[in-house]
Amino acid sequence: MPTDTYDLILIGGGSSAENVADRVARAGLSTVIIESELVGGECSYWACMPSKALIRSGTALSAARRVGGAAEAVTGTPDARAALRRRDTIVHDWSDDSQVKWLESTGIRLVRGHGRLSGVREVTVTADDGTTRVLTARHAVAVGTGSAALLPEIPGLADVSPWTSRDATSAPEIPESLAILGGGVVAVEMATAYAALGATVTVIARSTLLRGQEPFAGELVAEGLRAAGVTVLLGATAARAERTASGEVELTLDGGGTVTAAEVLVATGRVPRTTDLGLDTVGLTPGDWLAVDDTMLVQGSSPALAGRWLYATGDVNHRALLTHQGKYQARAAGDVIVARAAGAPVDDAPWGAHVATADHAAVPQVTFTDPEVASVGLTQAAAEDAGHRIRVLDYDLSWLGGATVLADDYTGRARAIVDLDRKVLLGVTFVGQDVAELLHAATIAIVGEVPIHRLWHAVPSYPTLSEVWLRLLEEYGRPGES
Repeated sequence: MPTDTYDLILIGGGSSAENVADRVARAGLSTVIIESELVGGECSYWACMPSKALIRSGTALSAARRVGGAAEAVTGTPDARAALRRRDTIVHDWSDDSQVKWLESTGIRLVRGHGRLSGVREVTVTADDGTTRVLTARHAVAVGTGSAALLPEIPGLADVSPWTSRDATSAPEIPESLAILGGGVVAVEMATAYAALGATVTVIARSTLLRGQEPFAGELVAEGLRAAGVTVLLGATAARAERTASGEVELTLDGGGTVTAAEVLVATGRVPRTTDLGLDTVGLTPGDWLAVDDTMLVQGSSPALAGRWLYATGDVNHRALLTHQGKYQARAAGDVIVARAAGAPVDDAPWGAHVATADHAAVPQVTFTDPEVASVGLTQAAAEDAGHRIRVLDYDLSWLGGATVLADDYTGRARAIVDLDRKVLLGVTFVGQDVAELLHAATIAIVGEVPIHRLWHAVPSYPTLSEVWLRLLEEYGRPGES
């Protein structure tokens, strides 16, 4: 059994692992990625990129229909086959050749196979042909295996071969009808995409849509989905699932009634991909999320974890299940691994500046529905629960000159949460067409703790949606009034 030694071993080759590897390799440390599927991971092939590609055709057409002069030129519906071909192009037909070439250009080694921890700083890799090899790390092992769809325990559900998010984003054709279990981001984004591409869509959500966001976000998204022809059932759960003689899936609802569709998509949550990772060999529990500190060091009381060698980035640590946050964590972890390898304390500059803290209360997120939802930081409820003394600023985006130019009948809303003691923003939420591009300004204001009185001097261009910043400040009051 061959044994190889590297400074850093990464289990999983997704976006967070690539970023850890890049950071460490740039510092001159030898690095190897172990990947059993495609280099680039979930985001590149089954999540962010294909899902947004499928959504874009419908939202672009909807935007055109809201503008007089353009609306008159729109005479058809999205071409589903063309949209699927564009999706295939964006995911490179599920080939990772280009990302493998990037690894080669940076000197990062790639080992194909399934990696499992088999001891302290040791990983055993099993290839598709059953052969094994052992890799040992001088300094660190980083886990970036991500998460998988949660399959709820609904009688008969497993037997009907339900779709997960992977099936929805990689489907070769659009089914005639689609039932979606769940009310979160995956559920509403796939409802947006499939309804626009010609499927009859029903969303079955246990409570509201986008629970955890500001309530008005879910309400406006529900309105948008219904306007697009989607049936949205709130406060509903499936009690049973079965395939009918015609091949369709019939869902029996708890409160009575049924929903029948050609396919059913399960979008009810995520679980960590740690079941077959060898966690038990280092005193951790297989199937658990990997708890980490702000340097992404895995936490645990096992003596095997002494020596600060096991890290986890991305979904698998459950801090913020978003690609951009995983990459942020990865940059921090990479810098810390390099610092510790050199014997430098991570509290000192420049390393302390790279420790990941922004995923506690300043996480930006966009839900690509129609309308979009863009948020960062705390909601009103979260700020109140945290004990902050706050003021809530609300504004109707349709009142902006920029919104009038953008669409003839613009619908949208903005909310900012102000910390009255420190006079800084704690959270911002935008809902409306094209609000995603507003989000980074809000993120900078929150992470940078920019005082409200300084924001008055950040003058927004007219006529754009960014004028909302001026209007929110006017809601707050002139400098010295609040």
